[in-house]
Amino acid sequence: MNGEGRGEEMEVEVEEVGREQLVYMWGYLPGALPQRSPILSPVVIRSPAFVDSTGHAWKDVCGGGCGYAMAISESGKLITWGSTDDLGQSYITSGKHGEIPEPFPLPTEASIVRAAAGWAHCIAVTDSREVYTWGWKECIPSGKVIGYPSTGATLEKDAFESQNVFSTEQVSPKSQGSRSSGGTLTSIDSRGGGEDSTKRRRISAAKQAAESSSSGDETLSALPCLVALNPGVRITTVAAGGRHTLALSDVGQVWGWGYGGEGQLGLGSRIRMVSSPHPVPCIDPSSYAKDRTAALTWGSMSSEGQGFRVPGTCVKVIACGGRHSAVITDAGAVLTFGWGLYGQCGQGSTDDELSPTCVSSLLGIQIEGVAAGLWHTVCISADGDVYAFGGNQFGQLGTGGDQAETLPRLLDTPNLENLQAKVISCGARHSAVLTEDGKVFCWGWNKYGQLGLGDVIDRKIPSQITIEGCVPKNIACGWWHTLLLAESPT
Repeated sequence: MNGEGRGEEMEVEVEEVGREQLVYMWGYLPGALPQRSPILSPVVIRSPAFVDSTGHAWKDVCGGGCGYAMAISESGKLITWGSTDDLGQSYITSGKHGEIPEPFPLPTEASIVRAAAGWAHCIAVTDSREVYTWGWKECIPSGKVIGYPSTGATLEKDAFESQNVFSTEQVSPKSQGSRSSGGTLTSIDSRGGGEDSTKRRRISAAKQAAESSSSGDETLSALPCLVALNPGVRITTVAAGGRHTLALSDVGQVWGWGYGGEGQLGLGSRIRMVSSPHPVPCIDPSSYAKDRTAALTWGSMSSEGQGFRVPGTCVKVIACGGRHSAVITDAGAVLTFGWGLYGQCGQGSTDDELSPTCVSSLLGIQIEGVAAGLWHTVCISADGDVYAFGGNQFGQLGTGGDQAETLPRLLDTPNLENLQAKVISCGARHSAVLTEDGKVFCWGWNKYGQLGLGDVIDRKIPSQITIEGCVPKNIACGWWHTLLLAESPT
């Protein structure tokens, strides 16, 4: 689960040499503490083992997946920690790194500048704009596209479903069944449940499946590999959902691969698996040119069912939720696609969106940041306002209630009054925002302390976290935890 701040141009800045970069963490990472207990308040993560010659250990935070955290060191290494061997696929994906943060062994010496994690797959971008990915094998490009059969099930589909041993993070905690539409795989959410005993059983199943694999074709995990993109394509940032991936090029074109059964790849149909990177048709492809000196124009790509054209010439920001996606154009327009059961596409309905579709109620508002969780989406505007829509079972929208919102709703809570949001991030069922003046707010699900407020009480409105002695610079949520990049004051 992930999102971006105010566009790709927003980088974490180190304004003065000599200031120490710190990473704070709170929430639940099974391998972060020997007693395997949640971390209810922010703690500093330190690892002198990879401090570089400048003395700065950290460069950025990337959130992480289910049961592990990710960050980038000042020297460009991808750092992971927090996993345990009974998490099965997640343990393998995170590099089997437990309590101590360690560099992930990538097959390149290039510096990592961006990274993202889904349920149990990861993707990283090097300073040469190449992309590496690894983890859950179905999320890794293999060069073929698998579509749904027109009638009946296939052996291939049955095999796929037998490997689909997700934890309850993919299951509605209130046993809300999912709609069946267009032949999509809906078994994940119709299982119901959500109790810890169920989670342990499924984690155990994942572990057994991984350990029992004997050949490369059968294994659930893929080693890090270079993603094959068209010649000249240079990726600047990436986003990872439950089982799908989006990548954004330097000319503002979106590429996607992985599972697309609810339309989260934006290709106009329910494609079960896209196993090679495909361009996602957000706006007119002719707009993707490095020389964009002309004034902003209207793209000629009309999204499905829309009677107007999408504002913008390229995409600037991307985000992936559990099974939906969101992008922002350079004109500040938001497009969403994918699973819509909880209104997470912001279209005023609970329909799936198979193609990128403008969130029309936000047109006229310059949106600069977007993040997505399992069932919700949160945006920030150029004015620093926060808009949220989708599932709200734990207060993750921050509206003060638990009612789902199918249209974007402005958060007018007094807690954010006169503050400008700068960075937004979403975990599975919680949200976090960093304001222009360095204040940190979290809200939503708090069973594992992922709000950092010292308790396990859910919050339905943004609640401020006080961290003394540092200047917050960036925030990133994992599934059950939150990471904060900060700078020492002197």
